[in-house]
Amino acid sequence: MKTGLIKPLLVTLLGLAWSAHLPAADDDADKFKDVQIETVSVANGIYMLVGQGGNIGVSVGDDGVFLIDDQFAPLTERIKAAIAKLSDKPVRFVLNTHWHFDHTGGNENLAQEGSVIVAHDEVYERMSKENFMAAFGQVVPPSPQAALPVISFNDSVTFHVNGHDIHAVHVEHAHTDGDSIVLFRSANVIHTGDVWFNGMYPFIDSSSGGSLDGVIAAVDVILKLADEQTKIMPGHGPLGDRNGLLGYHKFLLDVRERVGKLVQQGKTLDEIRAAKPLADYEATLSKGFLSTDKFLEIAVAAMTTPVH
Repeated sequence: MKTGLIKPLLVTLLGLAWSAHLPAADDDADKFKDVQIETVSVANGIYMLVGQGGNIGVSVGDDGVFLIDDQFAPLTERIKAAIAKLSDKPVRFVLNTHWHFDHTGGNENLAQEGSVIVAHDEVYERMSKENFMAAFGQVVPPSPQAALPVISFNDSVTFHVNGHDIHAVHVEHAHTDGDSIVLFRSANVIHTGDVWFNGMYPFIDSSSGGSLDGVIAAVDVILKLADEQTKIMPGHGPLGDRNGLLGYHKFLLDVRERVGKLVQQGKTLDEIRAAKPLADYEATLSKGFLSTDKFLEIAVAAMTTPVH
């Protein structure tokens, strides 16, 4: 991804403690110099790569490499090196779970090497134009042409690769308006994209069509697809399972009930913060990249911003 796309945005995000996931503009290689790519084995031929930004799903086999998301451009060579330890095949497909640059930053690099970029229709639309992220008050310019998906889909798409039927299913108005969850049915593995932030407060991008109700509905879908043995790759955080996702689901319902009640009472954001409606979650979830105060601001927006 080109410098102009994210440099202004990251200045603000750093100040908001998003630096744990979004450390710097793509042109500032020093900010990425200490990032290492960790490989987590998920199932036979399926892995999760953890680096800087969204977790990457990887399927390897005779048909080549299938990626789910690709983090930041300066990490592409390190990501490729990690993949090379798993397979000597090329990256044939990259499926973006949504448009945010910590999941799509490597698109341009990989596309120039022949990878086919695939995403939901709304991801193509978002990446093709200027966006405004209201939660952080920043304008995000359009992505370079080479970074855009060359195939986009509406409700779902299935890839038949490496012995798997890999289903990408669109979930409406969740983290954004273009989210996909990805199911490896025979392997009993699911990648949630940023529908699930495991162990931390989630970011819901209401300025990109996201909503709290949509995230809850998306988690409901995943819970119906999962059983006690399902391995679940979240958008951020450690590899999880259905039990962990149930805890996240309860948290989301508590947010809707507790914060929603205060919103209906006409409380201001400062009054909502003073009421401490999420005090019992603060010790664990505030250790992520959002403080409780910032998450409450995001949650109120996610409940009150009209979706379209």
